[in-house]
Amino acid sequence: MALNPVVAEVTARITERSRATRADYIRRMDAARDSGAGRAKLSCANWAHAFAGQTIADKLRAMDGSRPNVGVVTAYNDMLSAHQPFERFPAVIRQAVREVGATAQVAGGTPAMCDGVTQGRPGMELSLFSRDAIAMATGVALTHDAFDAAMMLGVCDKIVPGLFMGALAFGHLPVVFAPAGPMPSGIPNAEKARVRALYAQNQVDRATLLQSEIGSYHSPGTCTFYGTANSNQMMMEIAGLHMPSTAFVHPETGLRDALTAAAAKRAVELARSGEGRMADVISEKSIVNMIVALLATGGSTNHAIHLVAMARAAGVLIDWTDMDQLSSVTPLLARVYPNGSADVNAFQAAGGVAFVTRELAQAGHIHSDVTTVMGQGIEAYFQEPSLVDGELVWRDGVSESLDRDILRPAADPFDKEGGLRLVQGDLGRAVIKVSAVKPENRIVEAPAAVFETQEDALAAFKAGQLDRDVVVVLRFQGPRANGMPELHSLSPALGVLQDKGFKVAFVTDGRMSGASGKTPAAIHVSPEALAGGPLAHVQDGDIIRLDAEAGVLTTVGVADLTARPLAVRSTANAEGSSWGYGRELFGAFRHVVTTAEQGATVCFAVPAGAGGHTDTPPNPNVVDRTVDA
Repeated sequence: MALNPVVAEVTARITERSRATRADYIRRMDAARDSGAGRAKLSCANWAHAFAGQTIADKLRAMDGSRPNVGVVTAYNDMLSAHQPFERFPAVIRQAVREVGATAQVAGGTPAMCDGVTQGRPGMELSLFSRDAIAMATGVALTHDAFDAAMMLGVCDKIVPGLFMGALAFGHLPVVFAPAGPMPSGIPNAEKARVRALYAQNQVDRATLLQSEIGSYHSPGTCTFYGTANSNQMMMEIAGLHMPSTAFVHPETGLRDALTAAAAKRAVELARSGEGRMADVISEKSIVNMIVALLATGGSTNHAIHLVAMARAAGVLIDWTDMDQLSSVTPLLARVYPNGSADVNAFQAAGGVAFVTRELAQAGHIHSDVTTVMGQGIEAYFQEPSLVDGELVWRDGVSESLDRDILRPAADPFDKEGGLRLVQGDLGRAVIKVSAVKPENRIVEAPAAVFETQEDALAAFKAGQLDRDVVVVLRFQGPRANGMPELHSLSPALGVLQDKGFKVAFVTDGRMSGASGKTPAAIHVSPEALAGGPLAHVQDGDIIRLDAEAGVLTTVGVADLTARPLAVRSTANAEGSSWGYGRELFGAFRHVVTTAEQGATVCFAVPAGAGGHTDTPPNPNVVDRTVDA
């Protein structure tokens, strides 16, 4: 089928906007490629250092001078269940490449913090900044210039975007991402949410809550809800950086190890052929495909930030208007918790990534003429792997959903639009995830209750002060203020208020979790309050209208919001976010970080007074959701 005209139009606009930055990026990658293999440029002493710790057999292979060497960047640690399986991956990779006459080395490790552990804690204020630290750590690992290809081992929230950004700095190399897969299903997600709501109302004790949470998060592998981590995996697959249908295979299986070995051998094949460099895999078209896949599956709102920074690393400039217009014509094909009751294991069993990719491609919602690590075209990603007599084989994925409550074809979607929208008005620009919000809850007009911290908002909830129609405004939570932490700890309380029949909405310049759920939340409000954004002028009792259907976020009855004096951030809040839990080490990040719509990144920031300009200024135009489809 012909490409959807809106997808074509948005892609063309991104391409034109990115013309200079993309050309500069490709020029630099071409120069790096043309300078020759890194190992050929290293002196004998350099090369001896690189292999001093390796086995005799690997040293002999390396001395040959013509055998590819694969650099592995790993985010392994025991703190993340999704990353614990990476402990054994280097051994699998080394053995796999030896079988095809190559070598592999762990080039370096990156930080990998668990948002599930830091949620609601001070450490969450380092979470978003850790993405850029991971990108930098990836750059440090690969700067040894001893590699002909690279493999990235990461799954979770900031880790994959950081690896992606860092790897693109070495986009002259082929790069293959190898995930670890989800943990087996635990207790039903609806039961987990029920217990959390009861605990928020003091109706069950902490021991009951802990028992429920352990039943949810219980083994190695990714958490099974469709949050940022699993959205990452969907996008790496649609971008052509995974082996096909790799995302949701369990870690403790022979199939997972076989896929990891196959990914390593594929990296060697690409190094030998000179094809599939990351700079060619990641293009304007593949970025659009990633956005569409995210929208079609109701993925994480965090990627409204991450994708901007990830695309910029390849010289591609996108903004929230692009995402919103793509959402207006993207069918919602999946219902996975928090947008439904099923988890990612059920999603995979119903047809998974292969089904979604085929449906989007055949309906003209994504570009099929892209480069992937499997070669030219997206068709390889219609396949699924299996083990037959111990051998990895590929077969076509299912052509029809095996559970239409979880997966639908593009011709009969859950919704004719995707899961993410732009809202804007005199309060700035923000994004809202509507795929989990019932239509009757998507328009809220109510008095504001303004807070500076999650703790203050939760205290008001527990005191009964929010038992009414209310728009909870939480400001001074942006990247400059405190690193833009996730505010998922408020979700159960807001859900309780909504369940009581109140009209409830949430507005913040911070982030919600990738598990953002049923309460309408206008998040990432840009510009942020600390930068003089409109949220700094809002007062308790102001009437705020959040209309996700019309794309509106505005005050009602306020003649000139900016005529009011700016609210002053409390000293305790400011000082509390500047030190402790490692936050003092990231002070420079808070000073130079770009806005949320610019990716909230320090990697491509232009310091004040340094001249130049930022690449992706927020689009000042009112979003047009009426582009002819």
